[in-house]
Amino acid sequence: MNLVLNEDQFRVTSIQFTSKKLLIFSGIPLNKSSYRTYSGKYYVTIKIKPDALPTQPAIGQYWSVTGERKIQDMDTGDYLMKQHVYESPEHVECRLPETGEQLIRFIASESAFKGIGESKARALWERLGKTFHATLTNDTPESRTLLRDILSEDSITSLFEGYAKYKNLAHCNWMSEHKIPGSVQQRLLKYHNEQSITAIKANPYVLIGFGMRFSVVDELFQKHLKGSVHDDRRLSAALEITLRKEVSKGHTYTSQANLRPQLLKLLQDKELVAKAFQAGHDKAQYLMNHSTGTYHPTAQLLMENVVVKRLKALASQDNLYGEHANLAYGTAVNELPYELTQKQTEAVTTCLDNSISCITGGAGTGKTTVLRTALRAYNTMGFQIHAVALSGRAAMRLHESIGFHTSTIAKLLRDEPIDADQHKHLLVIDEASMIDLPTMYRLVNHVHPSVRIIFTGDPDQLPPIGCGKVLADIVISKAIANTMLDIVKRQEGATGIPEYSKLINQGIVPNLLSTGTIHFHETNKLQIEQVCCELYQQSPQNSRVMAPTKKLVFEINKKLQESINKNGRMLQFNMNGELFYQYLRLNDAILFTQNIYDKGIQNGSLGVLTSVELLGNTYGEVTLDTGDKIEVTQDVLDCMELGYAITLHKAQGSQFPRIIVALQKGRIVDRAWLYTAITRAESEIHIVGTEEDFRTITEAASHSHRRNSYLVELLKG
Repeated sequence: MNLVLNEDQFRVTSIQFTSKKLLIFSGIPLNKSSYRTYSGKYYVTIKIKPDALPTQPAIGQYWSVTGERKIQDMDTGDYLMKQHVYESPEHVECRLPETGEQLIRFIASESAFKGIGESKARALWERLGKTFHATLTNDTPESRTLLRDILSEDSITSLFEGYAKYKNLAHCNWMSEHKIPGSVQQRLLKYHNEQSITAIKANPYVLIGFGMRFSVVDELFQKHLKGSVHDDRRLSAALEITLRKEVSKGHTYTSQANLRPQLLKLLQDKELVAKAFQAGHDKAQYLMNHSTGTYHPTAQLLMENVVVKRLKALASQDNLYGEHANLAYGTAVNELPYELTQKQTEAVTTCLDNSISCITGGAGTGKTTVLRTALRAYNTMGFQIHAVALSGRAAMRLHESIGFHTSTIAKLLRDEPIDADQHKHLLVIDEASMIDLPTMYRLVNHVHPSVRIIFTGDPDQLPPIGCGKVLADIVISKAIANTMLDIVKRQEGATGIPEYSKLINQGIVPNLLSTGTIHFHETNKLQIEQVCCELYQQSPQNSRVMAPTKKLVFEINKKLQESINKNGRMLQFNMNGELFYQYLRLNDAILFTQNIYDKGIQNGSLGVLTSVELLGNTYGEVTLDTGDKIEVTQDVLDCMELGYAITLHKAQGSQFPRIIVALQKGRIVDRAWLYTAITRAESEIHIVGTEEDFRTITEAASHSHRRNSYLVELLKG
């Protein structure tokens, strides 16, 4: 059935709702003959994903819309209004006003033009007339001279700055017409500015680097720009995609045997595949190691070399444990309420003796005790300490453990670089098994070569999400001073957790799957969600479910909410005079998925929704597990999810009294995943799955061991 497409032009008068997933804005029609329909006035409303818009709507802007239209009656109290509603329309376009009256009204009402009311806007039009747009396109002394007897210097600046927002409208509208998402447009414009369309036409596959899929760009290239399948730009782009896929699996190098099938799938022609390899070689997209026949993506090889250069330079600075360090060590040890073991003493002195060192070991082996002691000694020696972790929750727990200021790595990288000044500096990277190659590359470029580094972590735990395995490679290479702690300190009593986790780490299936406070629940795949929910309900205050995939996390969270909080008041918000409800309920467990530093929120923060009272722009309140209160505004709501169940990466660096592990075979789940999940428990573990899956996962080598990483070879060399 062919849909009837309607069209409206309107001036924006209100923006009722905005979030990352939905934007609703309305306005009055511009066509005077359309002021009345069905004997009533009407207005136009668009409901759309923000990514589909060429620019952010603002009051006063002029828009046109084409698509399927629904006409609704809106009772305003005094009279009946018609509303033309477009949901996900075929085409939307923002444009600058064309007539004098429209332009005057636009300048006067648009907030970007501060200090310019209708009278000044009219005077501007009378002065500039048809040269208005040409004059404001370039901020020159001549242009400013024309405006000085009408506007103040501040208002002139405001006029040029406000107009600059709209100078790329033609580009945005063209890109929207070619189905290029708004987020891609904005990234492209930020980089290429008014040359964006020229850049696309010069090489459409540049869009892949800004977030578009190869197949979508390929269609644009062949269908709209009439490109050839033999074009080198297309072939290079296909090779780049296949290289990125290998990198996304964690590899920093690969082989032709892995690349060829993926290239063939994209290009559908063996001859084109051969040409793609040649095109990639000519453009230095990869370097080939002829002795091994391996293909090294240029970016990853560059990062590995930069990281290794820094690590080796620091490793050459050893034998630093002098009298000053010894005095600092004595001061730090004297503050302890207990004596260090011989291995812990060795670890602390190794940290003080080397410019770069590692403290590694399994969960509960005393890494935190060693680190805290070493940091107190460094603090006594006058070092400024920068302690970081990958996730917000891990950074928070690190602060609680060591007593020094901590932050996420992302925040550190946003701050000013750590440079050589009057202070000596020490960078501490906790949970370093999670650090991938790009992150390590950014860190070494962010800190001065004189900055000392301490890694702490367990190289046998979950590998990074990104490519490489920095900590594991460092340990394997033996090029960096490392102390491996092997005596478990954390779990006390007869929990059985230390012995159990050690066996898993060694690839040995325990004789008893249930032992001590570890309980194995034989469960078929279809019942895992239900059993996890039943176990959670036995002790909700102390429990957290660990699941391998976001999909499984979502399903378990949904079931748990239905089971234990079905009647909780729903979070609500007001939009255009109507109440809308979120799936979150009062007293739900909450997980935050992004950092919002000015609100005190970090990625991985957990809490409880303790209020759903709607007060203006605040929808409720979350109480974090730290005790801090967070007001739920729209930006906060956008990064809130149910938190009864979480993925293991969100739990990295944290512990919970009682964990429930949803165990099932999959791409993510391996021995390291199971080992890491078990070590998140303080006192009680419930593993839900089949014995067959448990054995398969435990006995197979960790996925991280199958990662191709050249860092270890460079460190050894």
